[in-house]
Amino acid sequence: MPHDHHHHHGHHGHDHGHGHDYGHEHVHGPGHNHADGDHLHSHMHDQDDAADLQVLATQFIEGFVQAGDKTSYLKLAGVPFERPGKGGATALKLVDVELKTEWQVGTASPSFGSRELSYLPFPGQMVRERTNMALVYVSMDEKSVLDVRDFLAKRKKEIEG
Repeated sequence: MPHDHHHHHGHHGHDHGHGHDYGHEHVHGPGHNHADGDHLHSHMHDQDDAADLQVLATQFIEGFVQAGDKTSYLKLAGVPFERPGKGGATALKLVDVELKTEWQVGTASPSFGSRELSYLPFPGQMVRERTNMALVYVSMDEKSVLDVRDFLAKRKKEIEG
């Protein structure tokens, strides 16, 4: 009997701490004047882009989970089944798609003047589920993991031109 996965994936925030920040820092050198409104707008635009990307990722993951033919789903989405390796001599082959579900149950951040983290556990209604997807490529010499959000950000730029 086939094993069906029924996952509920609500709207996911993108505030987790493993190095993915889809916003951009804006460094303004001498003579680069920005009206405050423009500067604020550019940061808001980056946050909108990150939110759009998270919605895309959530929909992409849900579609993959529900797809009857997962290989065709990936092909239609433009996921490469081979990528160049570090040396470029051998191609990396797509062998696995990893789905990882996490629940953020609190935050921890550096405290001013202390080596102790400032910790804030969330009350139950603030706990958020998020599912991330990674595309795993291998060759004889290396393994490369591509976060689906990185893939989708690149595809989005290609499509929008």
